[in-house]
Amino acid sequence: MDVEAIVKKMTLEEKASAVEGKLFWFTQEYPELGIPSVQVSDGPHGLRKMYGQGLTITSVCFPAACATACSFDTELMENMGHTLGRECQAEDVAVILGPAVNIKRSPLCGRNFEYVSEDPYVAGKMSAALIRGVQAENVGTSIKHFAANNQEFERMYGSSEVDERTLREIYFPAFEIAVKEAQPWTVMCSYNRINGTYSSENPWLLNDVLRKDWGFDGLVMSDWGAVSDRIAGIAAGLDLDMPGSQGVNNESIVKAVQEGRLSEEALDTAVLNILKMVDKYVSHRSAAEIPAFDLAADSAQAADVARECIVLLKNEDKVLPLAKEEKVALIGGFAEKPRYQGGGSSHIESFKVVSALSVAQRYGAFSFNRGFSEKEDIYEKDLQQEALAAAAEADKIVVFAGLPDLFESEGYDREHMQLPACQNRLIADLVKTGKPVIVVLHNGSPVEMPWADDVAGIVEAYLGGDGVGEAVMDVLYGRVNPSGRLAESFPMKLSDNPSYLNFPGTGHKVNYAEGVFVGYRYYDTKQMPVRFPFGYGLSYTDFRYANLRVSRDSFTAAEGVTVSVDVTNIGDRAGKEVVQLYVSDKTGSTIRPVHELKGFCKLALEPGETKTATFTLDKRAFAWYDVEQGDWYAANGTYVIEVGRSSRQIEYTAEVHIIGSKEKPPVITPDVQVGELLKSPFTREFTQERLKKYTDVFKGLGNETDEMVEAVVRFMPLRALRSFLGVSNEEVDAICEELKAHIAEQMK
Repeated sequence: MDVEAIVKKMTLEEKASAVEGKLFWFTQEYPELGIPSVQVSDGPHGLRKMYGQGLTITSVCFPAACATACSFDTELMENMGHTLGRECQAEDVAVILGPAVNIKRSPLCGRNFEYVSEDPYVAGKMSAALIRGVQAENVGTSIKHFAANNQEFERMYGSSEVDERTLREIYFPAFEIAVKEAQPWTVMCSYNRINGTYSSENPWLLNDVLRKDWGFDGLVMSDWGAVSDRIAGIAAGLDLDMPGSQGVNNESIVKAVQEGRLSEEALDTAVLNILKMVDKYVSHRSAAEIPAFDLAADSAQAADVARECIVLLKNEDKVLPLAKEEKVALIGGFAEKPRYQGGGSSHIESFKVVSALSVAQRYGAFSFNRGFSEKEDIYEKDLQQEALAAAAEADKIVVFAGLPDLFESEGYDREHMQLPACQNRLIADLVKTGKPVIVVLHNGSPVEMPWADDVAGIVEAYLGGDGVGEAVMDVLYGRVNPSGRLAESFPMKLSDNPSYLNFPGTGHKVNYAEGVFVGYRYYDTKQMPVRFPFGYGLSYTDFRYANLRVSRDSFTAAEGVTVSVDVTNIGDRAGKEVVQLYVSDKTGSTIRPVHELKGFCKLALEPGETKTATFTLDKRAFAWYDVEQGDWYAANGTYVIEVGRSSRQIEYTAEVHIIGSKEKPPVITPDVQVGELLKSPFTREFTQERLKKYTDVFKGLGNETDEMVEAVVRFMPLRALRSFLGVSNEEVDAICEELKAHIAEQMK
């Protein structure tokens, strides 16, 4: 389509109607103008295409993002994206609504199961890979929810009160990485307000940051029902209102243009962005008949993905893998009916769900008892007694525990981090049998584990999609060597979480008071005990790290540095290791987390094999966002490269130095501290000379120590010279002007 020519032909009324959805899942169509309607569909871990009266097609449920993030495997994500894209093509779906990359600020957020990570770098890289895969099949994605949508409580009205540095460093980068590396066709703005302004009508968010700073050139759509003021939204850069207003807003848009309250140019831009998306899909759709996707093959792929995501959290005395000859008691309702996906808009009408019980006979001798329901928290004495009796006859006990559907879902947040009490009670009683107990978890977010020190094994399966049961059994019996690593921290208890005192907020506001200290950034900086740290996971083999090297010890931020480390599988079976690189800023230029993840690499290694993990670090790997400069800033000085297995298990470190960064001069006002002037290379020598006659007066006064006098002077603002030495206002102002002139000369 010649979209620009079409827009010129459209009447104002047609333009006003074109910027909202039709029939909940479709864009508007104008046959006389050659504009077809296209369909969008929920995702992001399966195709949830709606039809008829609220009916959903049967499709394949891949593992949710809480699970796939733990694979730390971008190639795996891209391949999964290709399959989702082909399914969309087969069902004539133009855009799949995902991935969802909102940061896991609190473990209580009801949609954490479909969000990627507490770390923005992981969320960005994994999501960019998924987007590349989907869009390689000429189907669009809609990365969501932009931005700072980190809870369900009052999600359609509440305001996320968060400073710009925190937005830029924590809540924006996942979107930024995906936009710059994969250019999603669409971005979905969130329901909530940010510092009082709705995301759907926030020009700074949608135009300044998304389009100008990051170069996004696609379509911005609303979340369903997120639009408050449609006129303000169009002016701010919101192109498509979904599912629309059923025509209610059309007259308002026309009137706003006619009265000059909305420029027709802004409306044209919105229409143009919508038509470009429609054309991108329609023009690349194959003229040949596209076959229906292969449900069986895609379901098998979903199981393969799940195998890569499972995290082995505990394996005391190598209780795992299980041996075929061992008699195993399988206990828990989730063994028969696993929880494999979350509730809400991502819920898939699954083709085939494989439970652990349905395939158990392939692996060895077993018994099964429900023990507890997978649906609710009810203590059923008979069920638990039967489970205990079966456990007494077994060599090992595997408990399939987790969160029932009603415990976490879109629409509401969790109130606590606990498993159902009936599950905790049975696990504690099973431990008392003296038999080794292994707990398999089916959950979308962290849970407290009062029994963690008592059980022999813990396997985190998360919400593993259609094939979760088979994937879990493969890991339990060693057919698959677990290689997942946690993409979020597991705190000991809810009150340890940095957002605890400010979640979910009051008065229609939630204060992000923890700032950049989210997840491991907080726990590691505070040296706080956690149940399991970010990046953690065990294997059935062992790995050795060696020969850490950096391409240069000193470099400018623009030059960056390359880091390499050798990893050897020193065990007796093949396995995969997730090598993680963190950067620690030692310059003291601002308050920062003790370290931050800036690279990861998953290596597949045969026994005895060695491979090299290589990382390229650019300026952003070292920088923090300086709001005063309105830019990323990597200070001159020392940084430490940390390479290891998790945020708490660093194997090797290397010290590097950034040089040549433009120093920031102090802001000169009568309130500037003498110590600031003496610290800055722009003003140090000038200050020592210019203020010498004043600072010398303080020396030798009374019985104070030199250290005390030095501290007083260091934190003394220039204006205090008036109080202590009678320096006139004119002299203070003159000193300020001389300092400004001196700085200007230095910066030439």
